[in-house]
Amino acid sequence: MTGIDRIAAERKRQIEKEGWTPRHDDAHVNGELAAAGACYALVPGEEPAGTDLPDEWPEGWDEQWWKPSPNNRIRELEKAGALIAAEIDRLLRIKKTYDAFRAHAYNGQTS
Repeated sequence: MTGIDRIAAERKRQIEKEGWTPRHDDAHVNGELAAAGACYALVPGEEPAGTDLPDEWPEGWDEQWWKPSPNNRIRELEKAGALIAAEIDRLLRIKKTYDAFRAHAYNGQTS
């Protein structure tokens, strides 16, 4: 299984098991998904396998959602990649909506 396969499997797990659907993700408009992904992507410091809640953890997110995988760097990166993919997808949905609105608003109008 490749890295991209592992990230896709983790994203699928997040949606199906955790309930983090695109609709849920759309409520996180301040980069929280990417910030959480970055927390998992960071190399753990001196603490035991990075189990302490990172200072960069998104404000307002419950500590229970910080689920490090001590001594399993691949698992940490799967989580990071899936969260970052969720943020990319959220931004693409916004762009699609904006582009559709713009096309509709300017359809047939000239300057």
